[in-house]
Amino acid sequence: MKKIIAALATSVMLMTSAVAQTLPAPNIAAKSWLLLDATSGQIIASQDPNARIEPASLTKIMTAYVTFGALRDKKITLNQMVNVSTKAWKVDASSSKMFIDPATPVSINDLLYGLMVQSGNDAAVALAEAVAGDESAFVVLMNKEAQRLGLTSTHFANPHGLPSPENYSTAQDLSSLAQHVIKDFPEFYKIDSVKSFTYNKITQQNRNRLLWLDPTVDGMKTGHTEAAGYCMIASAKRPNGAGERRLISVVLGTSSDQVRTQESQKLLNWGFQNFDTVKLYSKGQPIATPEIWKGTKNAVKIGFAQDVMVTVPKGVAGKMKPALERKDPLVAPLAENSRVGTLKMVVDGKPMLELPVVALETVEQASIFGRAWDSIRLWLK
Repeated sequence: MKKIIAALATSVMLMTSAVAQTLPAPNIAAKSWLLLDATSGQIIASQDPNARIEPASLTKIMTAYVTFGALRDKKITLNQMVNVSTKAWKVDASSSKMFIDPATPVSINDLLYGLMVQSGNDAAVALAEAVAGDESAFVVLMNKEAQRLGLTSTHFANPHGLPSPENYSTAQDLSSLAQHVIKDFPEFYKIDSVKSFTYNKITQQNRNRLLWLDPTVDGMKTGHTEAAGYCMIASAKRPNGAGERRLISVVLGTSSDQVRTQESQKLLNWGFQNFDTVKLYSKGQPIATPEIWKGTKNAVKIGFAQDVMVTVPKGVAGKMKPALERKDPLVAPLAENSRVGTLKMVVDGKPMLELPVVALETVEQASIFGRAWDSIRLWLK
């Protein structure tokens, strides 16, 4: 099943280069950037998406993700009070902090706001110690999650993103991580939209300036070091037909806070203005009922293992025509979700997308007499 879903995702991704090339991508003043449609899972456009970069405070997205998982698994609770270690208190005095104090315990809830709104490096260390006992053990969890999520070009050295040669990622991996946070933990993702947070009588604003400039933006995180430049992951949700669609932009290595903000806005606007996301088929929806041989049934329903959503330039969706290619003859036994063919979506005679088609039901093998009769029919056919 997982292989089929992965094949479907890969097929949709391959479509991007074929379709998006019909529209020139915007000029983005960044070393590396990417625009992902989170609704379809498609990368709409990118530049050097696999270039290794220093993620700076974007690292805190994984710190949050691991902490969210610990909350889900009830290893910690939001109201749990944490004693602040000297290590957390003293972390790089010149860096971003939420100003926790060893003399005052702090809740997990406040630490999460301090992490994602104030970008506190002290909050990152305190959360790491609360979840895993110490920072090193937490980093192991971060890298296990990166591996599980398929972030093959990512490695974490710490929970806050302060410079280290062993802390690296790519625009593509970071976009995937951002998508997982939104999908897996929507109840906690809402923290990213908070514009300011006060702790220890100190109020700090969220560094994501788009929260003030664009009401459709509801996250996610900024980062900056001298080596990384000014980086930003932004996510926005806007109307799409009868529903909504979400885009995630990743802009890395810009020259200033202002530039990362304006380039992220430019990228999101370009994606929403020039592309539509459409649902082609529903999970379990039969697209054909071909004949099957040597089975307990004469026909089998075929379709897709999950909803098929695609992102295409505006005006293209109505031109797409399906062309089904089957692995005939279909012979029992046939298991549910077994791949039985490919559906090609064609625009102006050119294949733009290939989707794996699967059996939507199991067909058991017929009796020896039924198999023998179908063998004769197949030979005659």
